Amino acid sequence: MQVIDKVFPITTNINSKGKLEIGGCDIESLAKKYQTPFYLFDTAHIEKVCDEYKYEFNKIYDNTQVVYGSKAFANKSIFKLILDKGLGVDVVSGGELALAVQCGIDPDNIYFHGNNKTPVELELAQEAGLTKIVVDGFYELELLNSLSKKKNIVQDIIIRLSPAIELDERTHEYTTTGILDSKFGFAIDNGDAERAINMISEYENLNLIGIHFHLGSPLFSTKPYELGIRKVAEFISHFDNFELQEFSPGGGFAVSYTRDDSPPDVSDYASVICNTMNEVISEYNLPKPKLVIEPGRAIAGPAGIAVYTVGAIKNIENVRKFISVDGGMGDNIRPALYGSKYEAVVVNRLWDERPKELVTIVGKYCESGDILVKDIELPEIKSGDLIAIPVSGAYSTSMASNYNMNPRPEIIAVKDGLDMVIRKKETFADLFKMDV
Repeated sequence: MQVIDKVFPITTNINSKGKLEIGGCDIESLAKKYQTPFYLFDTAHIEKVCDEYKYEFNKIYDNTQVVYGSKAFANKSIFKLILDKGLGVDVVSGGELALAVQCGIDPDNIYFHGNNKTPVELELAQEAGLTKIVVDGFYELELLNSLSKKKNIVQDIIIRLSPAIELDERTHEYTTTGILDSKFGFAIDNGDAERAINMISEYENLNLIGIHFHLGSPLFSTKPYELGIRKVAEFISHFDNFELQEFSPGGGFAVSYTRDDSPPDVSDYASVICNTMNEVISEYNLPKPKLVIEPGRAIAGPAGIAVYTVGAIKNIENVRKFISVDGGMGDNIRPALYGSKYEAVVVNRLWDERPKELVTIVGKYCESGDILVKDIELPEIKSGDLIAIPVSGAYSTSMASNYNMNPRPEIIAVKDGLDMVIRKKETFADLFKMDV
C-alpha cells in the first residue's frame, strides 16, 4: 500500500495475517488493550531520524549541534531518547525547561526560546545554568540584564533575528515567523536588529555569543534557508562588537503528511544549509561558529500515529458521508487551526477489495469545524472499525485540550514487539482536580 510506505513509521509492516504492525506490535491488539483513542510512537523511527540529522549535517559541517524542537512533543520518555542520541533541546516555556532539566539534559544544550519569557521563567533558566537564552525583544533584553545584574553574573545570550524572507503558499500564515510582520525576533529591515546588537555591547551583564533566526514551518523548499543565511551573514559581518560562536537557521523541516507530499530529504536540507554556511564564512571572513539546527516536527511527526474507533455514521446523499470517531479536535487541533491534511487507513480493512467511497472523518466535539480528514477515499466503513491517522506525532498531543471536558488520550511507545505507556490517559477525576 502506497500510503503505508509513504507516511507511516519505518517499522510499519503488514504481517502474514494481513494485520497492521508498528514496532512489532499489532495495532488491533493494542486497541483492545488500551482502548481508543490513543497515540502511538515508534521509538526506532525517532532514533533513526536523530541519527540521520546528526550524520548528514556533520558530514558537511563538522561543528553542527542538532537540537530537538520540543514544542512538537515534550515528554519524559521522548526526552530520554533525545538525550541518549546526543541531541540538545529547544524549549519555549518554563514547563518544557523544567522537564528538560529533570531529564538530565545538559544546560549547555538547552536553548530557551520565546517572545515573552516571564521573570520567573528567566530566573528558572539562570538557576538551571542555561547558557543559551535566545532573546527575542527589547523588553527581554532589559529584563534579563537587570536580573543578571542582581545576581552579579554575566549571562550568555543568543538573539533572534527576523530576516524577512518570503515563503511559498504551503507555509500557513500562522506558522510563518521570519517576516517583518511577526511577533518574533529583531527585524533586520527596520533597524531593530542593529539597535539590539549595539545595546547589548553596552550592557555589562549580557554577553552576545550567537545569532538565531527561524523562517517558518514546514518549509518544502531549501531556498529560504540559503536566502536567510546569506542575508543574516551579510548583516552581522558589519559588526565587530561581539564574537560569533553560534549560528542557527532554526528548523521548519517539512515531512510528508499525505502520499502527494514531496519534502526535501534530510541530505538536501543539510547540503544547502551547510554549503551556504561554508560559503558565507569564507565570503565575509567570519569565524566558523557552531551550526545549530532545530528539527522538531521532522523527528516526532512521522514517528506517531493516532488510533480511533468509528462510532456514528451519517450519510447525506449526494452531499457528504460523515464518519465520526471517538477523538477529534481535542487531541488534534491542526486541521481546524491550519487546514492541515492527513491520510487515514481503516486498520481492520486494509485489504478490503470493495469499491472505495468518499468520506469525511470527524470527531466527537461540539464544533462543526471538528474535522480530522476531509474527503478521503476509504473502504466501506462500519461502526466499530479502527481508523489510524499517521504523521500525528507532532503538534497533536502537545496542543491537545480538554474541550467539552474530554480526557486527553493515552500515549504509548513501541519497539521490538514491546509496548509501554509513556503518558497515561486522563480520567474524569483529573479534569476536576484543579477546580476550587
